[in-house]
Order: sequence, then structure tokens, then C-alpha cells
Amino acid sequence: MNIEEMTIEEIAEQINSLFDNKKYSDIKSILAEINPADGAIIFEEVSYERQILLFRLLPKEEAAEVFVELDYDTQETLIHGFSDTELREVLDELYLDDTVDIIEEMPATIVKRILKNTDSQTRASINTLLKYPEDSAGSIMTPEFVDLKKNNTVEDAFKRIRRTGPDKETIYTCYVTDESRHLIGVITVKDLLLHEYDDKIEDLMETNIIYIYTHDDKETAVQLFDKYDFLALPVVDMEQRLVGIITVDDALDVLQEENTEDIHKMNAILHNEKPYLKMSVGEIWKSRILWLLILMVSATFTSIILNAFEAKLSALIILTSFIPMLTGTSGNSGGQASAVIIRALSLGEIGFKDIFKVIWKEFRVGVLCGLTLAAVNFVKVWVLDRWLLGMEGITVGVDLVISLTLVIEIIFAKMVGCIFPILAKKLKLDPAVISSPIITTVMDALSLLVYFGFATAILHI
Repeated sequence: MNIEEMTIEEIAEQINSLFDNKKYSDIKSILAEINPADGAIIFEEVSYERQILLFRLLPKEEAAEVFVELDYDTQETLIHGFSDTELREVLDELYLDDTVDIIEEMPATIVKRILKNTDSQTRASINTLLKYPEDSAGSIMTPEFVDLKKNNTVEDAFKRIRRTGPDKETIYTCYVTDESRHLIGVITVKDLLLHEYDDKIEDLMETNIIYIYTHDDKETAVQLFDKYDFLALPVVDMEQRLVGIITVDDALDVLQEENTEDIHKMNAILHNEKPYLKMSVGEIWKSRILWLLILMVSATFTSIILNAFEAKLSALIILTSFIPMLTGTSGNSGGQASAVIIRALSLGEIGFKDIFKVIWKEFRVGVLCGLTLAAVNFVKVWVLDRWLLGMEGITVGVDLVISLTLVIEIIFAKMVGCIFPILAKKLKLDPAVISSPIITTVMDALSLLVYFGFATAILHI
């Protein structure tokens, strides 16, 4: 079967079979036809003993590209098996930001070995990047970019691109700097191709430049990529000297990482960067148990409310049957609102200044949702629960208490779901933390208070 027609799993199976038969030349031929990202997946399908040999069979120009795509555990395994010469060859082919990413995840012994096998200039650049805060734009930028001078001609620009381009992460977008490396313009290879060789760069470059500072949040960089459809974004220091660029692939990595982290937080799980199958049972337990304990203890408020109204529940036991539905609906309603608001905050669509607009909109949504659910519920309780299921104790008053509670609790839930994340953002907390689990806990308590309030007023219990 042709390699192009095979799935990654089938290719991995074939490579394992070729290993068993010691047909290394055939493995090398297969690897030469595979995309680096797919090659990294194949590494996960072979044993640790075979990974080193598999890496050595890769074409030299592709080895570093595959290495970058591997997870950190596999990279560590390979580095342990590399000779110093092999490690140096891989590091020479890596872009600097990729090397820094690897160093940040490796144990100290591996870091020392990596730094030992890099030249002094590269070590200095690595140390500079490592000094930036973890969530800053500077931490994900690369200093490998094409820079030009405004008095260069188009011909000069092409000569410089050809000379320095092989070592740069991208050559499509070029940056124009002055003698002090201040960013003064930007120009693309497309612009250069469409003009004469003797045209000056200063006459062609774009001077209205969108850039980001080294200490700005890396999520801000992602928002700029989304807004302006950049392939690369320049990063400057406080004096507006160009110190690096962020490429679109790095922005996508940040986006994926932030989305994963938010999903974990919204479901009360501590974030762990390891893939699920790479995590031990103990690590999964650690990532989940803290929030489960917090939420379990916070449910004490619900218990206190139930105990306070125990006598009323005893007087009309049918009320107990509808508590799970009411608390579940309020939690779901609040979770819907918080998810939408957190998403809008992350995209920069809303800010603290918009809080009253958001509250007013969610209030109206809550009224519509509450009235709709209450109307359906009134019919459902009367027809299904009372007549078809024969639940004793359901009266018009009980049905009215349940339906009115739905209206009020859903309005409250929508309000809480939108206010908490916005306030969290204003207080420089992660809005994802103030999400479904916490909102659900708060709304459980509020729902019960509203429920028993209506029961007391309407049913006189």
C-alpha cells in the first residue's frame, strides 16, 4: 500500500514490523516521506528502546522538526540517549524559541547538558528569553527575524534575505530598523517582489506598525493575531527597539494552551500540561481533589439552609421532590452565562466598562428564559407529575411556588454568571476560576432561599 494512502496507525504498525525484521533501510525510506508532525505521532507508537534508533534513521534536515513536535517526556528520553555530537546537531537546527521551550520543561541535569552543547552567543540569547515572565510576550518570541535598513534597495533586501534567511523562523515579513534597532517600518516579500530592484525600502515600507511590548501578556498577542490576521508580530522593548517576533504557530500554541487551561478551571480541575494518557493516576487525583474538597465544604451552606427549613419540608414533603430540578436548572443557567462572558472577555469583546450593558442584557435574557421554563414547568408538573405519575400533594399552590422559583432563580443565575467573571477580571483574577462550579454552589444556596421564601408566602407553611 502507498504511504500516502495509509493512516498514521498503519504506518506505525508497519515500522514496528520492519524493526522486528531489522529492515532499517525501508524504515528510513518511509520516514523520508512523512510530515514531521505525523512523525512525532509515530514515535509515540514505538517502544522507548526503538525511539533512539528511529530518530537516527530520520533524514538530518527533518530530525529537528520532528524533535520539536514530540512531547517533553519523549524529548527527555531521546536527549538521554544522544551523544554530545547528536545533541549539538539537533540544537543547531532548532529555532531559539523552541530551544527555550524545551529548556523550561527539562530537569536541571538535562538543561546543563543542553547549555553545555550550545555556543556562547546562543546561551546568552537563551538566558535573555528565560528572564521574561512566563505569561509575557517576551517568553514566546524568537529573536530570529529578517531586519532591513530604510536606505536599502529592493535588491539589497533580497540579498540579505538569501544570506540570512535559512536561520530565520520566517522570511515573509521583514522589519525595518534604524541604527539603534528602533522599529520604524515593516515590509513583506510580496511587496518586494512587486517593485523594481532599485526602489528604496523607505519608499515602500509600512510605517503604521502594530507591535507588542515584551512584558505584555501573551494572550494579548493572540488577540492581535486574531484581529489583524498576522503571520508574525513584532515585539519591542520599552524604548521601542525590536527584540524579537512572535510567529503564528507560537500564537496557536498559546491559544491551545489557554483554552485547555480554561476548560480545566471551568470544570474545577487544576491545570496539568501533560497529555491525559501520560498522566499517572496520582497526578490526575492531585489535579481534581483540591476543588472537589473546596466545593464539598462550600455545600455546607446548602445543608444549613435545608436544616433551617426542615420543619417546613416535613409539613409539605412534596416540596423536597423538586429541589434537585431547581438547583440543577439554576446552576446550568449560571454556567451558560459565565461561559459566554468568559469567552467574550478572553477575546476582548467586553471589559469592565461594559458591566452594566452586560447585566441589563443578561437580565432580559433571564426574564425570557425564566418565563419560558416556568410556563412549560407549570404544565409539566400538573399534567405529568400530578395526573400521569400520581404524585400526591401537588396543588396549584405548589405548582405556582415551583414555577415562580424558576423565574427568579434563572434571572439571578444569569446575573451572577455574568457579574462574577467581569469582577474577577477587574481584580486581575482568572475569570475561568469564577466559573461553573463556584456559580453552581452560590446558586444552589440562592435557589433554596427563593424556593422556601415563596413556599412560606404562598403555602403558609
